[in-house]
Amino acid sequence: MSSRKTTLFYALLLAISSIAVGMVLASRFDMAPASAAQTLQVPPLNSAPVTGALDAQTFRNVAKAQQPMVVNIRTESKAKGQDLSEFFGGNGGGGGDDLFRRFFGQPNDPDDQDTPAPRGRGNRRPREQTTVAAGTGFIISKDGLILTNNHVIDGATKIEVSLFGEDDDQTYSAKLIGKDALTDSALIQLTQMPNHPLPEAKFGDSAQMAAGDWVMAIGNPFNQGWTVTVGVVSAQSRPFTTDGRTNEMIQTDAAINPGNSGGPLLNLRGEVIGINTMIFTNGRAEGNIGIGFAVPINTVRDLLPQLMQGKVVRGRIGLQMTAVPRDSYQEFGLKSRAGAVVSSVAPGGPAEKAGVKPGDVIVEYNGKSIQNTTDLQKMVAATKPGTSAALKIVRNGKDQTLHATVEELDLDAERGGRQSRNNDKEQPEEQGQDSFGLTLTNLTPQMARRLQMPSGQSGAVVTDVDENGPSAGILRPGDVILSVNGQSVSSAADAGREFQKVANGRIARVLVWRGDGEVFVTIRKE
Repeated sequence: MSSRKTTLFYALLLAISSIAVGMVLASRFDMAPASAAQTLQVPPLNSAPVTGALDAQTFRNVAKAQQPMVVNIRTESKAKGQDLSEFFGGNGGGGGDDLFRRFFGQPNDPDDQDTPAPRGRGNRRPREQTTVAAGTGFIISKDGLILTNNHVIDGATKIEVSLFGEDDDQTYSAKLIGKDALTDSALIQLTQMPNHPLPEAKFGDSAQMAAGDWVMAIGNPFNQGWTVTVGVVSAQSRPFTTDGRTNEMIQTDAAINPGNSGGPLLNLRGEVIGINTMIFTNGRAEGNIGIGFAVPINTVRDLLPQLMQGKVVRGRIGLQMTAVPRDSYQEFGLKSRAGAVVSSVAPGGPAEKAGVKPGDVIVEYNGKSIQNTTDLQKMVAATKPGTSAALKIVRNGKDQTLHATVEELDLDAERGGRQSRNNDKEQPEEQGQDSFGLTLTNLTPQMARRLQMPSGQSGAVVTDVDENGPSAGILRPGDVILSVNGQSVSSAADAGREFQKVANGRIARVLVWRGDGEVFVTIRKE
């Protein structure tokens, strides 16, 4: 063999050897790319009807079989804080009257509790506080993937998981894989693995569940560890609105309490049909009063591939909607109640660019009929950002088709814009009144500037709303009435005349300026 061939031979051998050694080292030190190292097989869905007799062993057998796949979750998060006792009169936490309370449970170990700072005068320097919370989750793969609620791990700097049947002090570290605020779901994964195989949850079909079906909840209420409760499905498809978007929830009377968040709701086969998420409270009770809610597992299962990628991508066209009035759809030029009435359009959003206006009724989206606002929300959310969507609308009784380029939903930006629009504004002085229980005044240039209205816009400013009148809860001081039943108004007198034309029992279709945009509302004259 010539010296040149010999050199090439050994160079090739060295290269192959280096690649082989590199692959071994990568596998040893877990250096493989995450996309190659992690694949998720979405758990299959069992849609067969749940049948069979209920006997004295049924719930015992389900609990025994399914408790091992349920995990306790302990999180730590850090935040800048200061002594807040002055805001609560020194009486301890006061907390508001939230209708739904999240299931955060505080561990019972006194050493885990924050020590209150002594009270004193003067400014306090913010200090970093560690907040400890507890929740629940369930294992969906043998490589340690776990489903739970977003609010259980949101903002956590440390996530620890305890497994069923092990010592209380045996925990395993976990990391966040992906989360979704709208469905309150999250996917985490163990970064430390036990020396035994992990059990996996089985998925049932949440769409098959009906009121009266038996269900079991397993969770970590008040950090007590694996706790089993039994009840029934109280209702299906309960609407719950988050950030203006409606999710359908499973309602149950199975006892669930703070700390149950993220735990499974099971059918009689022991299959997960929901993720326990929230409870209803009357403001006097901190725990269960028999009304709890779970995210349907079908909803979360459909999102699993996106959760595995880190986040859920949804479409947005930038508008708010309201239902078509039940017995006044003819006044919109509709043949039935189907559709979604546009109440406001986000400035600079896809809908505004497409020409959508408050008061329009969207009856089709990409050729599919819209029955209600939920239909349209789901269709838009499922549309890939960048897609051009055809919107068939009815405006003043006439059909039109507009085209909007769907953009990606950014919840943080949307929430920030909503907070800015809700800032208090100066109110104009009172004068004038009409039959709808409204006190109106003419819009002056000074008022228009304070209300951030477009130059040259005219209207009638609402200065007061009779709390017992037809407009209560619909209009509010500071709103500027731009049109009534399609007729533009330039003064309080104009608005009053248009309102007077509305017959008793009929609705007034009112376009108002509120915040920094137009809003469409309907008011029924009593």
